[in-house]
Amino acid sequence: MAFRFLAVFSLAASLHAELPTADRTRMLEAMDTRAAHFGEVSRQIWEFAELGYKEVRSSALLRSELQKAGFRIRENIGGMPTAFTAEWGAGKPVLGILGEFDALPGLSQDITPERKPLAAGASGHGCGHNLFGTASAFAAIAVKQWMEEKKIPGTLRFYGAPAEEGGGGKIYMIRAGVFQDVDAVLDWHPGTANSAGLGTSLANISGKFRFHGKASHAAANPQLGRSALDALLLMSHGVELLREHVPSTTRIHYVITKGGAAPNVVPDATEGYFYARSPSMPVLDNVWDRIVKCAQAGALATETRLEVELVNSVYNKLPNEPISRVFHKHLQSLGGIQYNEEERRFAETLRKSFSPEEGAEPGAESRILPFEAERASPGSTDVSDVSWVVPTASFRTATCVPGAPGHSWQNVACAGSSIGRKGMVLAAKVLALSAADILTAPAVLIEARKDFDKRRAGHEYRSRVPAGQKPPLHYRDQQ
Repeated sequence: MAFRFLAVFSLAASLHAELPTADRTRMLEAMDTRAAHFGEVSRQIWEFAELGYKEVRSSALLRSELQKAGFRIRENIGGMPTAFTAEWGAGKPVLGILGEFDALPGLSQDITPERKPLAAGASGHGCGHNLFGTASAFAAIAVKQWMEEKKIPGTLRFYGAPAEEGGGGKIYMIRAGVFQDVDAVLDWHPGTANSAGLGTSLANISGKFRFHGKASHAAANPQLGRSALDALLLMSHGVELLREHVPSTTRIHYVITKGGAAPNVVPDATEGYFYARSPSMPVLDNVWDRIVKCAQAGALATETRLEVELVNSVYNKLPNEPISRVFHKHLQSLGGIQYNEEERRFAETLRKSFSPEEGAEPGAESRILPFEAERASPGSTDVSDVSWVVPTASFRTATCVPGAPGHSWQNVACAGSSIGRKGMVLAAKVLALSAADILTAPAVLIEARKDFDKRRAGHEYRSRVPAGQKPPLHYRDQQ
């Protein structure tokens, strides 16, 4: 009985193991000396603002930083030119750190608290992925240096993952086998608060619906035409009516990416880009089937031909409590973001552009939120697919002014500013300290695997992206 008590006590103690104070201080001081450099790296990626699968310069810059630090680089993962891994060390355990670097279309914005596009219609980092990839690479380099100095066994692997914004890059990295030997994956994301916990996400299926009709003069010979635009509009009307008859947690949104060339020509080719989301993949399967039926109905009614391209599908995220607890501990020990006077003025001006329902709370960036209970975030991410194949946990730091809407010009302005860089450095430090803790406390990995197995039990992971489908490298071509 005494032996059992001792074993339980030892496990609990090892789960809360920390770096010696001297090692922790040395790591953080070393990161402080390099923070300005990585801030400049994040700024360069912000300026590149490259869309999914087109992140040529962004990917090359991060690869260069990691290679100079001594990592072994493997490029063109899964047939994706901008996907890569950077690895150091050998043997077990294998610890992964995720990094992203794609921007969003149409969100170009200067680093000002008022709307000011740098170039009309150009892209911008409205989700802060310039900070995401940079912080993760910064942390990986810091952990590698510590492992080398202390002769810590194991393998550290950075994942340069493209096209998170709807392109599903990590799905093809999973299929390439680069996660199959990993014991745990660490992830973070830019946000408007500092938090860790058991948050999940929405499963997502997206696709492009193309209708092919017959052109004719819209006034002289309308009876000879078969309108592809009518078909797309009938489909979208059916989807609007469908909203009333799906679970309330469902989200459906779409844009018309091609609607015709001229009003006096019956359009012979149109395209709509549709997303559907749900906390449950089986529920989402049914919703998507009904969306496809709306498209088929539009084609039938207009005597046009329908073509459906499934662009991407991601799962809902599986949280991992043991790793998330480590993140939360380090967020608490490091504290939140402190604005200087110039940053406070920037934030105050930016808040004037927020809608009242966004709930902007001055000062929230300086606090660490309580450990989050399990709940579904309204967003979707291909990190979720990774979480179904290996224990994975995520956290957020306040890289944006609290209350800023997601995927917005306000986020772009913050992502290029000193506010964004402060949140990025905090994230890098949390990642680095957490990785070091996990590498020196094997019990965390044991408990993380148990938590993973328990949450996944009875559920099969099967991507809805067809097994033979290649990465949609051109899904952003019209944007």
